Amino acid sequence: MRRVGDAATIAQRLPVLRQAFLRVPLLRRLIEAPIFAQFVKFGLVGVSNTVLTFVVFTILTKGFGVFYVLASGIGFAVGALNGFLLNRNWTFQGHQGGSLASLRWTIVQACGLGADLGIIYLCVHSAGMPELAGQAVATIFVTVATFFVNRTWTFRMHLTAEDLPRAH
Repeated sequence: MRRVGDAATIAQRLPVLRQAFLRVPLLRRLIEAPIFAQFVKFGLVGVSNTVLTFVVFTILTKGFGVFYVLASGIGFAVGALNGFLLNRNWTFQGHQGGSLASLRWTIVQACGLGADLGIIYLCVHSAGMPELAGQAVATIFVTVATFFVNRTWTFRMHLTAEDLPRAH
């Protein structure tokens, strides 16, 4: 028996939801903007990075008894490498960023990790938010920030009028 929240049910509803969004002029302009498609790809790559990081972490800690902090660092590095390759070849395809792109990517990832840790700390310890809520805030901020930094610096793509939603 299928529940309302099952992945298959959600996947079946996506075209219907997209059509509903396309009926709202502002949402339609946003969805049809080229930068939106890149942001969705960037998010999908991020999901794959997270899954890969957790798989590596689990294999190293449970399968090989590696110290969890070291396993986390190795998992993060594997996820970051995956993210670089997928974003370079898919999300920002055709905009390689030159020979320094991998160094720029590493810098952005390190800054993103630092920002993530700082934001979650502030949310939990200063604002009194639950840990999961703090992580959600940090993830949203870091995802948006790293998307634009990677787009404009790592892979050297600059916003054009064509990228932005058009007003009609």
